[in-house]
Amino acid sequence: MSAVAICLAVAVIVLPPPIGRRRFGVLVGRSGDRRNMPVRWVFRICAGLLAAGAAVLGTGPFLAAGLLAVTVGVRRRRARRLRYRVAECAALLEGLEVMIGELRVGAHPSAAAAVAAAEVEGVAGRAFAVSAARSRLGGSVESGLRAPGTIIAAELGRVADVWQVADRHGVALAELLAAARSDLSGRIRFRARTAAALAGARASAAVLSGLPLLGIALGQLMGAAPLRILLGGGAGTFLLPLGTALICVGLLWTDAITAQVAS
Repeated sequence: MSAVAICLAVAVIVLPPPIGRRRFGVLVGRSGDRRNMPVRWVFRICAGLLAAGAAVLGTGPFLAAGLLAVTVGVRRRRARRLRYRVAECAALLEGLEVMIGELRVGAHPSAAAAVAAAEVEGVAGRAFAVSAARSRLGGSVESGLRAPGTIIAAELGRVADVWQVADRHGVALAELLAAARSDLSGRIRFRARTAAALAGARASAAVLSGLPLLGIALGQLMGAAPLRILLGGGAGTFLLPLGTALICVGLLWTDAITAQVAS
């Protein structure tokens, strides 16, 4: 079986391009699109590895392993995005604090934004730098704070709205920014408390997703041999990926519900 899997993987990797593509290259005077060669080789290597994995593990276990890998990757990406958002919100709070301090000692808003940009990094630092540059050139400062598509676009939009109100109505910018910072700090604390309160629900979901594994282990100890059915082909080819898919969907659904509550 290992020799067959290796031969299949090598065949997929070294498979020549279709004859139509080769004839087209000859007609237009090219031996192939060299810009797409690395991409094609990556796809061929991935296809070869997939074919080898399916041949070695079997279709059912290979699909189950793929579903688990995708689920773990999605959950890790969500957790990394959440940590990134928390870090960017903290940087925005720090930048607002620096800017409020500069404004209260009489600095110009553009100079205060430049100091804040020098003190913080990330999306918040870039937004403050753009605002300072636009203010020096006589442009709209609040439009520089708006960064659609970023992780803290909503938070930066609130700060931009505050700046716009200050410019339009002549209100002290430092006081409005202090109010915006207090509001942002309260929202961050609320999200943290909500996430802590939902830790029990996430733990319950993890325990429930592990119960099928416990059932398989108990059945194996009792002599029912569920692993032979799941890994031996036949009905196991469908049952193992189906059970794995249900577990993965349950975990992702729980993450989506808790994320919606905590947002």
